[in-house]
Amino acid sequence: MEELLTLKELLVCGDLPAAMVLVEEMTEMSKDDKINKIFSYSIILLVHLIKQKVEKRSTRSWELSIYNSITQINQTNQRRKAKGAYLSEPELRHTLTKAYKIALASAAIEAFEGRYEANELAEMCDREEVLAEAMRLIEEESVD
Repeated sequence: MEELLTLKELLVCGDLPAAMVLVEEMTEMSKDDKINKIFSYSIILLVHLIKQKVEKRSTRSWELSIYNSITQINQTNQRRKAKGAYLSEPELRHTLTKAYKIALASAAIEAFEGRYEANELAEMCDREEVLAEAMRLIEEESVD
């Protein structure tokens, strides 16, 4: 809100160069917020996909969490007025890759009642397979 008031002041004073700098900063802040949300939902998505792979089962709760995560990722990534996406497919894949380690640590706490460490869980599932499944689900949902 403070930035909007400053922007208004700059425009009223006619300081267009400073106003444009502030607009660029606000744009970057908005994009960073979108990326952080996508990252957070990516962790949740990956935790449940990892648990499905290692436990070789699923629950309705996991399925709902997966569905909600991919829906939120797609909704957050969608540019409404400009169309397109905040993150391209390679950038989204990179975000999922960065989220994987955190998701693995969380899944280790949840899967098998926490009996395994993250590195042990990592040996039980193929990282690339989980990431590919996540991308497939995200892309499939974005088409609907």
